[in-house]
Amino acid sequence: MRNASVVTEFILLGIPHTEDLEAVLFVLFLTFYVFTLVGNLLILLAIASSTRLHTPMYFFLCELSVCDIFFPSVSSPKMLFYLSGHSRAISYAGCVSQLFFYHFLGCTECFLYTVMAYDRFVAICHPLRYQVIMSPRVCAVLASGTSFFGCIQATFLTTLTFQLPYCGPNEVDYFFCDIPVMLKLACADTAALEVVGFVSVGLMPLSCFLLILTSYSRIVYSILHIRSSEGQRHAFSTCSAHLTAILLFYMPVVLIYLRPTPSPWLDATVQVLNNLVTPMLNPLIYSLRNKEVKSSLRKVLHQLGFLPEQL
Repeated sequence: MRNASVVTEFILLGIPHTEDLEAVLFVLFLTFYVFTLVGNLLILLAIASSTRLHTPMYFFLCELSVCDIFFPSVSSPKMLFYLSGHSRAISYAGCVSQLFFYHFLGCTECFLYTVMAYDRFVAICHPLRYQVIMSPRVCAVLASGTSFFGCIQATFLTTLTFQLPYCGPNEVDYFFCDIPVMLKLACADTAALEVVGFVSVGLMPLSCFLLILTSYSRIVYSILHIRSSEGQRHAFSTCSAHLTAILLFYMPVVLIYLRPTPSPWLDATVQVLNNLVTPMLNPLIYSLRNKEVKSSLRKVLHQLGFLPEQL
C-alpha cells in the first residue's frame, strides 16, 4: 500500500543502466549543450547582421534557433548538475515547470516546422506573390501563433498529468520529468488519461506532419515543372535542409510517444538525441548548404576574431 503523504519533491534517477558513467556523461552532455548554445547564437548573429537575410525564411529560422537554445535548457542544466555529483532532487513545482516548458517548446517547434514548410510552398509555388502573401504582419502572426498553440497544448498536457494525486514513491526513472514516467508515479488509475495523452501527443504532430507533407508534395510537383536544371537544384537545396531537420525532429517523437511497448533505456537514449543532438545539428543543417548564411557567418566569426581576414 502506498504512503498517503503528499509528494513535495521528486528524485531523478537519470538514464537507466548508466551507473558509474556520470563523469563521462557529464563531459559528453556538457559538450553537446555548449555547442548547441554557441551554434544557435551564431545563427542568430549571422541573420541579424546581414540585411540580405532579413526575409521570412530566415525570420522563422531565427525563431527555430531561439527554440533550440531554450529546448535543451529545460532539462540539461539539472541533468548536468546531478551528473557532477550534486543532489538529484527536484521540487514538485520544478517538475511541473520542466514538463510544461518541454512540451511548450516542443509543440512550438512542431508548429514552426509546419509554418516553415508553408513558407517554402509559397516561395516556390507562388514566387510572384511571395512578398505579398508572406508580409511582415503575416509572418509575425504565424510566429506568434506557433507559440500560442504550443502554450495551449503544453497547458493541457501539464494539467492532465498533474491533476493526478502523487503520494509516493517519488523516484522518477528518467533524467527529467515527462508524461510517461510521471503517470507511473500517480496514486490513481491512469488508463483513461494515458489514452487521452496518447491521442493528444500523437494527433498534434500527425496533423502538422500531414500539412508538411501536403506542402512538400506541391513543392515537388512545382520543382519538376521547372525547366532549368539550375533552378531545380536551387529549389531542392532550399528545401533539403528543412526536410532533414523535420526528419530529425519527428523520428524521436514517434519512437518515444507513439510506440505501444515503451523501453526505458531506448526512450532515454532517443530523448537525449532529441534534447541535445538535434538542436546542436540544426545550425549545421541550415548553414552548410546555404551560401548566404555561410558568408554571413564568416563575417560574424571574423568580427569576433575567430577567423583571419582573408576568409
